[in-house]
Amino acid sequence: MSRPIRSRHFATAIAALSAAFSVSGCRAADTGAHAARGGHGDIGGTLVVALPADVATLLPPYAVGTQEQLAVDLMFDRLAIPGDSINTIGDMGFGPRLAERWDWGRDSLSIAFHLNPDARWHDGVPVRAHDVQFTYRLYSNPAAGVESASQIQSIDSVSTPDSLTAVFWFKRRYPEQFFDATYQLIICPAHLLEQVPVADLRSSPFAHQPIGDGRFRFVRATPGSSIEYMADTGNYLGRAKVDRLILSVTANPGAALTKLLAGDADMYSAVPMTSAAELERQGDLAMRLYDDLSYGFLWFNLRVGPSARPHPIFGDRAVRRALAMAVDRTKIVRNVWDSLGTVINGPFASPTSSADYTIAAIPYDTVRANQLLDSAGWRKGADGVRQKGGHPLSFSILVPTSSKTRQQMALLIQDQLSHVGAKVTVDAIELRAMITRFQSHDFDAGLQIWHTDGAMNDLRQTWSSAGVKDGLNWGSYESPEFDRILDSALVATDAAKTHALLHRAYTVINDDVPAVWLYQPRQILGVHRRIHVTTLAPFAWYAHIADWSIPADSRIPRDNIGLASVPR
Repeated sequence: MSRPIRSRHFATAIAALSAAFSVSGCRAADTGAHAARGGHGDIGGTLVVALPADVATLLPPYAVGTQEQLAVDLMFDRLAIPGDSINTIGDMGFGPRLAERWDWGRDSLSIAFHLNPDARWHDGVPVRAHDVQFTYRLYSNPAAGVESASQIQSIDSVSTPDSLTAVFWFKRRYPEQFFDATYQLIICPAHLLEQVPVADLRSSPFAHQPIGDGRFRFVRATPGSSIEYMADTGNYLGRAKVDRLILSVTANPGAALTKLLAGDADMYSAVPMTSAAELERQGDLAMRLYDDLSYGFLWFNLRVGPSARPHPIFGDRAVRRALAMAVDRTKIVRNVWDSLGTVINGPFASPTSSADYTIAAIPYDTVRANQLLDSAGWRKGADGVRQKGGHPLSFSILVPTSSKTRQQMALLIQDQLSHVGAKVTVDAIELRAMITRFQSHDFDAGLQIWHTDGAMNDLRQTWSSAGVKDGLNWGSYESPEFDRILDSALVATDAAKTHALLHRAYTVINDDVPAVWLYQPRQILGVHRRIHVTTLAPFAWYAHIADWSIPADSRIPRDNIGLASVPR
């Protein structure tokens, strides 16, 4: 397979970007000549963000996808948010949001959050402790079917000694208690949702006209077109600097990039590397690199459909191991991602509390791969394709049509696996259809990417047995040994012991090969130069977007619409 051709300008642009933004969670430079100017002149303007797909839901408990998380986070707050250092252990670095302060119990089995008395829902109703209690009960209610429920299972209950105090009670002490109580729960308005039957939440009026408490308030949504927000001018944290923020929906990443290049959008957060040179030529656009807590992998489906019977190919660990050995991960990542991708050795992104840079990966070894397949009874036929019991070693890899990089990687994997006798078909389908196939366990293999929240507990949701039923473990990997070691790591209070246990857990999962760990990407954000970007947080690039501004003397016509035209 030949390498894609990159222009000299592309290589130069990437090298310059990498040198300028080598620090994780870096603070972006000013994007325009007037960006350094502060004061009242920075209030106002319109920020249009291009999205590569539609938003499936505006309900916080069900906002799992990248687009949904962005759409919800703009208008809803948590009790506290992590700092840009991505610490998830204890409360170091966390900043106040709905909770202005907190106190730990003497035995560390409770945390009392004291709410900001000025916090209001956008309908004017105060945010109170009962909202926090209601939110916990909603997320943990099995009937609600919230996929992140497994991540808060160590929280026992939430009590409300008074209207401004919510006390979280924990079943045991563990490193990420604070993270679970804050970041995992997006606080929801009890007065609007408490009387709605859980089964009716997704079709409720609130699902289409949400009322939040963040620095942006919801205005309107046009399915397949846009979601519009306006600054909450009386917000307890201070108003957002721009008047309006619009999520402009497109059908795919290519359309989102086109919208940015045409000037119909002000930014796009996932510019492909192959378009870096084109952005560089656009005088009114700038590029910013940012670290993204994502990791990509080739996912094997170990069990098929509702019957949960072992997959005829991937149900055999020896076969999975052989196929992993036949994949040259370094070559694939270098070919597709160049210097913007890093080969990973486990189910984690860097830098996070769960990362382990010493874990051994399965080596690239086609000789050993062929030996393992021979031993497993898969013999090569005249056409070079292996067979066993009359069944060919043939399977498909699902990839989304919206991701050119994953399609390129799938083709390289297809070519590499053919050399050990596997016949691979690349099946490119629409992203939501692919997720539906994953959720139904209706697939052989797939190229998937997880955007993590940086927490160690994320491993339970994505790779533990508990995640098969209530989480995101759609490949149905189940290992009592991995579960046991992971559970021990998540409750260990000594950091050294925690990392030693995680190392053992990674050794187990790597030996079991539920996936081939491939890469962690760095992302390119394309943004109009008139936008003053402050910080791109690694856990969510948009975390500080309410502080982004457009200086008055740099504005274009759509910046001058203001709040007056926005219905309240």
